[in-house]
Amino acid sequence: QVQLVESGGGLVQAGGSLRLSCAASGSIYSINTMGWYRQAPGKQRELVAAIASGGSTNYADSVKGRFAISRDNAKNTVYLQMNSLKPEDTAVYYCAAEGSYVFWGQGTQVTVSS
Repeated sequence: QVQLVESGGGLVQAGGSLRLSCAASGSIYSINTMGWYRQAPGKQRELVAAIASGGSTNYADSVKGRFAISRDNAKNTVYLQMNSLKPEDTAVYYCAAEGSYVFWGQGTQVTVSS
């Protein structure tokens, strides 16, 4: 089992920045990829960004150039730096740890006002 605890969400004006953190504990040796997903009201959950154990990254087209994912293996933590936020970025953001199974965090709300 892997436990994920997210933090850093909140309310921000358009153009502002937020940094999300996700701390992993438990069977972290089983994790290959960690990622951030988001789900807006009435929409499906979508991948925002992911980072593999080797450091390669993947981003949704809608966030390229604005968001950056990183991980601190010593702290078992993954971060999502979000800059130039837009109202359409408003969603619940979920951390995911992927290995043989996928583990999810509880989610953190990000609200961007116009």
